[in-house]
Amino acid sequence: MRAKKTILRNATQRSLTIGFVIALVACGGGSGGGSTAGNSTTQTPTVTTTITSSTTPDAPTSLVATAGNASAILTFVAPSTTTGTISSYTASCTPTGAGAVLTVTGSASPITVNGLTNGTPYTCKVNATNVVGAGAASVSTTVTPSAVAGLLTLNLTSLSNYAAPTLPAYYDNAVTAIDNTPAGNVVNNKTATLGRVLFYDKNLSFNNTVSCASCHQAAAGFSDPARFSTGFSDSAFTTAHSMRLGNIRYYRPGSMFWDKRTASVELQASQPIQNAIEMGFDATHGGIAALLPKLQAIGYYQELFTFAFGDANVTEARIQNALAQFERSMVSINSAWDTGFASVFNPALADQGRSLPVPGLTAQEDRGRALFMGGPGVGVGCAACHVPPTFSLAANSLSNGLDAGETRIFKSPSLKSVGLAGAFMHDGRFSTLDQVVDFYNNGVQGGPALDPRLTAPGGAPRVLNLSVADKAALVAFLRALTDTTLATDAKFLTPFKP
Repeated sequence: MRAKKTILRNATQRSLTIGFVIALVACGGGSGGGSTAGNSTTQTPTVTTTITSSTTPDAPTSLVATAGNASAILTFVAPSTTTGTISSYTASCTPTGAGAVLTVTGSASPITVNGLTNGTPYTCKVNATNVVGAGAASVSTTVTPSAVAGLLTLNLTSLSNYAAPTLPAYYDNAVTAIDNTPAGNVVNNKTATLGRVLFYDKNLSFNNTVSCASCHQAAAGFSDPARFSTGFSDSAFTTAHSMRLGNIRYYRPGSMFWDKRTASVELQASQPIQNAIEMGFDATHGGIAALLPKLQAIGYYQELFTFAFGDANVTEARIQNALAQFERSMVSINSAWDTGFASVFNPALADQGRSLPVPGLTAQEDRGRALFMGGPGVGVGCAACHVPPTFSLAANSLSNGLDAGETRIFKSPSLKSVGLAGAFMHDGRFSTLDQVVDFYNNGVQGGPALDPRLTAPGGAPRVLNLSVADKAALVAFLRALTDTTLATDAKFLTPFKP
């Protein structure tokens, strides 16, 4: 015996068909065909549900448009499925003013609409489609595509602070006096932000393989952990060790490179770009004149040069100014020595408290500090050339006697974060700070350019004869000048998205 019953119910939004089959199988017993409990079986009813739609989908909700490079990324919340299965979504973006509407179909959120024009505002919306047809569109939203937004992590409406860092009290008028910032290129957040992008952009090299940051790595104190840096060809190397950049602004008269061959940070900034080994835009490859149109054609530079300078024109002077502002912003004030010295700094004292024990340093580090700061009879006088609190080189410093008969006068970078470096001296000949201290202890060579602070009475090179413990203490103090805050500060790291 089999029974079948079908119920059909219609609703305004949907049609629901419910069918169920109840099968009863009974085995007869006795002459009357009656059943008995012992020989009967009952099966559970089977229920089948099918949802079909008689209307189009509701509108998607919570639409958000994120600007990309010549694109918009649209995220949204799908409408309820009570109107049936959604087969696709259609996203459309209409430009303000004249222009074609761009439409893209996708199966789910998010949907990316490509082919938009950077800098042009677009009104975008999304609608869903099911078997009946296309439903109502979402509430529209406006987005302006941008190469900066698409490729960089920058937020141009909330810039990092490069122009006005909070400096400790001991960065006083004496420190301000050695600031080499020219009046015509004072740091501002817009231009320094552009400088950050230029600093990390491999497009500044001839074959897009190296950037300024390739040789000035944050983790190495904005230097290169290798003795010599690999150039754009990947087969040639520089002949001098990459200089650290922290506190680059605190050096007078402001000349740059180990050999002081350029007069300013600005003039230095474009020299590696035009170097035949470093970044490759030498005369053979068209010089700086070949780089300028290359950068001019890049969308984010059109936006960033306009942002910084008021128009999109890319020039060598603007590149120099932007890079110089970014580099001068690398002020080092967060080493262990800085933290401790801030608590003992006293402007009323002749040495402002530099001879006092510094809280927070270990006994070994503080012994090294006393040797570094102290003059004859107290210490070894390192501070006479590497002047606290910036630890930049004194302007009147001469040769350090690396080689006998030396006539050249080299510039050294600030000693801040020297402990992060992988090589030392202009040619990177030393690979450890222990070797550096050993050199100053008994390795200084005589010559016509030797600094008198490194000579003994009578003019011979000075020999310190430090104990093993004192040499180790000096190394420990130099490591206490490490500024991990500068090395990890996001505003000094790459702005490019992965």
